[in-house]
Amino acid sequence: MPLMKILLTTTSFQDTPGPHHQILEDAGFEIIRERGPLPEKRMLDLVGDIDAFLCGDDEITSKVIDRALPRLKVVSKYGIGLDKIDVEYLTDKGVPLTFCPGVNHTTVSEHTFALMLALFRKLVKEANHVAKGEWVRVTGNEIMGKTLSIIGLGRIGKEVAIRANAFGMKVIGYDLYWDEDFARGNQIIRAKSIDEALEQGDVVSLHVNLSDETRELINRERLSKMKDGVVILNCARGEIIHTQDVIDALHAGKIGGYGTDVLDVEPPPPDHPMLNAPNTVITPHIGSRTFESVERQATMAARNLVLALRGETPLAQANDAPLTAHT
Repeated sequence: MPLMKILLTTTSFQDTPGPHHQILEDAGFEIIRERGPLPEKRMLDLVGDIDAFLCGDDEITSKVIDRALPRLKVVSKYGIGLDKIDVEYLTDKGVPLTFCPGVNHTTVSEHTFALMLALFRKLVKEANHVAKGEWVRVTGNEIMGKTLSIIGLGRIGKEVAIRANAFGMKVIGYDLYWDEDFARGNQIIRAKSIDEALEQGDVVSLHVNLSDETRELINRERLSKMKDGVVILNCARGEIIHTQDVIDALHAGKIGGYGTDVLDVEPPPPDHPMLNAPNTVITPHIGSRTFESVERQATMAARNLVLALRGETPLAQANDAPLTAHT
């Protein structure tokens, strides 16, 4: 029998050593390697004779799914964000979708604080001065005593709250599904609405999934009600903010700093307006890219793939499509 073909697009998986490579090798797959995230057009070029995807943030649209059928059997998502995948259509077509919850919350929360501290202490600017032989000493600010508003208290948001307490910050949280025990144990004040949380924060940290309700959540109207000089952190999705509105607010000084690991276009073109906005620290979607986290995610994604293709229950499935043995 011909080998089962797997389209592997996530660069973190490919670039990081670990047991996940052995899992795929032991399964005897033919691996088609690409450097994602891939747009719809490139995905359409590749699929058709592929049995399964092990994907990152590639565009898996209804067109891609139609092109991939009837051969496509499983989609294994590396990570937790499903906004680039047409989950409903995949489910309608009976294709199981697996994902990897609970493996990157520590890493992303640490990255959130890396961005926060870099902005408050102007670390990037200072390091660049010294690298050029300049001894320019800029005065920064402490984060102790500042109010941190966390929008989305899932696994990552909770880890951010724990670290905020350690730094002596006051924490306000908003989430549709409120964990009262966790909030009480970590001194988190519950905001009655997103707007209430946004208006009270010296720092706002975004940890929500991208959906119709959260797209462009941070926009001109909401920014006008936030504190002057607010620092906004985004380790979720670039589309959660209205990009031009945030850029305008940065230039006007309404936003004191924007630290983001995500953009609305990734990778951005050289003329992306956010790249030249003042008081920003932008990283290339590496919030979950540590050796420890990659190994956890990649191992889970590889195991999910193998289990689903065997018709066995994966470690985590994001839809209710039936499992069928194919190997």
